[in-house]
Amino acid sequence: MRDLRIVFMGTPDFAVAGLQKLLEEKYEVVGVITAPDRPAGRGQKLNESAVKQFAVSQDLKVLQPTNLKDPAFLEELKSLNANLQIVVAFRMLPEAVWKMPEYGTFNLHASLLPDYRGAAPINWAIINGETETGVTTFFIDEKIDTGAILLQKKTAIGSNEDAGSLHDRLMHLGSDLILETVKQIEAGTAATQKQEDHKELNTAYKLNRDNTRINWDKPAKAIYNHIRGLSPYPVAWTLFTNGDDSAQQLKIYKASLEETGTQNPESIGKLIVNGDKLYIPLKKARLMLEEIQLPGKRRMPVKDLLNGFSFHEKAKVI
Repeated sequence: MRDLRIVFMGTPDFAVAGLQKLLEEKYEVVGVITAPDRPAGRGQKLNESAVKQFAVSQDLKVLQPTNLKDPAFLEELKSLNANLQIVVAFRMLPEAVWKMPEYGTFNLHASLLPDYRGAAPINWAIINGETETGVTTFFIDEKIDTGAILLQKKTAIGSNEDAGSLHDRLMHLGSDLILETVKQIEAGTAATQKQEDHKELNTAYKLNRDNTRINWDKPAKAIYNHIRGLSPYPVAWTLFTNGDDSAQQLKIYKASLEETGTQNPESIGKLIVNGDKLYIPLKKARLMLEEIQLPGKRRMPVKDLLNGFSFHEKAKVI
């Protein structure tokens, strides 16, 4: 058995579960690398990453380099004398970093590679209507998410599951896979498989204002998948007019889809209030809005919003 000295790299909550699992299993984590503290909120108070907060609570050594190629950082990293590095939701590493440890540097990615390489694999799997996804560990190389695969675990995606729920399930599935991968490396039994590229691969593009906006010309199911794939963050959005020419933003956190079979084309895209319900007619379906946010208001259930806000009879999404 190999005696492992591990450096762990990560930033958000998704990474904490893996680090916690390693400590619970009594592995020696000699250092944690995470993002620098960032100003956040109205007071611009410095915000520590979730990984830093957890690492500090466990009395682990924490490094927060702004430049991963900085000679001073590389020297400090080398002084930790780690022989394995583990990366979860961090950033692209320079070769000088990922080649440093004797047993390599492996990454946990929230998809079944080679599908959904990129920044937002959980979101895009749902947006694209996938029924299955998973987690992958792989050795890092000079490109993004292309290295030799170590292990994978699969899981089904619920037909009404959103990105938040899937994130949490993959976080725990991923921490188990990290542990399984570490045990194989420790025993010297880890085997790898080269990633095969083909034309049908999906990409997990970085999410931005353009690709999070709802395209109302798409089929009803695609619109529904778009909304749940972006909830609770960064949230699908659209513009709407409330009986006049001015456009306002509408964020949709939660919705459900009701198949109708038929639809009056003239009503498609309208915001229709029926008692304490709000819906948008689509092609052969209607989208029932359940949790939304209007400008200057907090996220709230539609029922609560309708107590103090009125949609005009000509209100529609655009």
